[in-house]
Amino acid sequence: MSLTRRDFARRSAATGAGFALAGSAAALATAPGALAATEPGGRDHGNGGDHHDHHDRPGYGPLRPDPEGILALPEGFSYEIITYGGRTRLESGEFTPSHHDGTAAFAGPRGATLLVNNHELKGPRSDWPHPVPLAEGLVYDPAASGGCTVVEVRPGGAVAEWVGIAGTATNCAGGRTSWGTWLTCEETEDKAGDHGFTKDHGYVFEVDPHDRRANRDPRPVKALGRFEHEAVVVDPKRGHAYLTEDASGPNGLLYRWTPPKGFEHGRGRLRTLADDAGVLQAFRCFDSGGRFVDDLSRATKPGTVYGVDWVDVPDRDARSVSVRKQFTDGEVTRARKLEGMWWGDDGAYVVCSFAREESPVQHDGQVWFYNPRRRTLTLKVRLDADPDPSRDGAFDGPDNITVSPYGGLVVCEDGDGVQHLFGATDSGRTYPIARNELNIGTGAEPEYSEFTGVTFSPDGDTLFANIQTPGIMLAITGPWKRQC
Repeated sequence: MSLTRRDFARRSAATGAGFALAGSAAALATAPGALAATEPGGRDHGNGGDHHDHHDRPGYGPLRPDPEGILALPEGFSYEIITYGGRTRLESGEFTPSHHDGTAAFAGPRGATLLVNNHELKGPRSDWPHPVPLAEGLVYDPAASGGCTVVEVRPGGAVAEWVGIAGTATNCAGGRTSWGTWLTCEETEDKAGDHGFTKDHGYVFEVDPHDRRANRDPRPVKALGRFEHEAVVVDPKRGHAYLTEDASGPNGLLYRWTPPKGFEHGRGRLRTLADDAGVLQAFRCFDSGGRFVDDLSRATKPGTVYGVDWVDVPDRDARSVSVRKQFTDGEVTRARKLEGMWWGDDGAYVVCSFAREESPVQHDGQVWFYNPRRRTLTLKVRLDADPDPSRDGAFDGPDNITVSPYGGLVVCEDGDGVQHLFGATDSGRTYPIARNELNIGTGAEPEYSEFTGVTFSPDGDTLFANIQTPGIMLAITGPWKRQC
């Protein structure tokens, strides 16, 4: 059913632009201040971004350089390397694959933590020294280099790692399900014949960290479409899946999949679906005056609220035309760099990492909240385009996000220049948690890889995060506390 202009106007008046959120995700409830520029003509510098006394700032204090040149952390915090692409080894004896990306943590047996870790490896296997090993029975396409590993961190620090799925391509983000599995997303539209591939790619696959047998004979969930997938979340009450697309030329879309009548989610249920099961739709936004919004970059003020309609995808498997190209510019709303998502407060938080010349308005990051009950999309975060991304603390390019058990959010930075993990408090102030010090460039032209896969352990004691290149999973511990 379409959300009418009158319905939207009524709901907007009832909720207001600053839709109140509850619980630990309240970091995004304080628009227009949340994660926004706080200095005239400047940016939040990661230390609270304001002119209060040092003792009034949120966070854990300044970051201290790492003698090992990997991770700067506040005083009292430490890290351990859990896996390292090309250095640590799987149970099979093969090297850990490189290019870590999306990750989720699950409670494992006997107090262990299980982490499913994507490896964003594109193209043929010959392009990479450490692709995901082709473990027997777990291979979708033997020519593809990507996939997932499952990492078990046991009490006392012992680590084991094995292949969850192999032979997939460009496994970027994904999402955790409420029934305890991981949905890994292929950020590609490559077809059989490209790069020597034997099968089409651009799908979502389910990986069960608890049951290795459940991952045998991998099958794509074709009902969720074939496009440049980034992340996915599943509404545990209504059963909808929401999916982001990181693409340009034209810009990508936000999608909603509605399950067929009578379908119930659960372990292994997605792979039983017919390829055309349910309905896949793309979003179409309009403002309070009923005017169509062509691109999310148009919103420049946190607190902006759009109504959302959903438009059926003509050919979800994109046999001849990419899904996003099946719509005219007046049919759907687009956005550049639709990336990480997180489900909370009975809705989906959606990240637009940045927008440049391919978008109507440039920015360095947005975070939106989609309320499925009201069918509204609210801008919670906006970062202005930064003229000097090389300076430390100028946060830009939000990507993967997770909720913190200590309040607010933790955000992975995937921007230009220096890369951070940073936190956002319930009052919307930001602070640094970690800085990547592993220079993969040169002394004259330093380069620092993005952070990915940020997630807390089930007990909240450990923050796991990845440095994508060369592929390092880190466990960060310290005197965590609630941030106000």
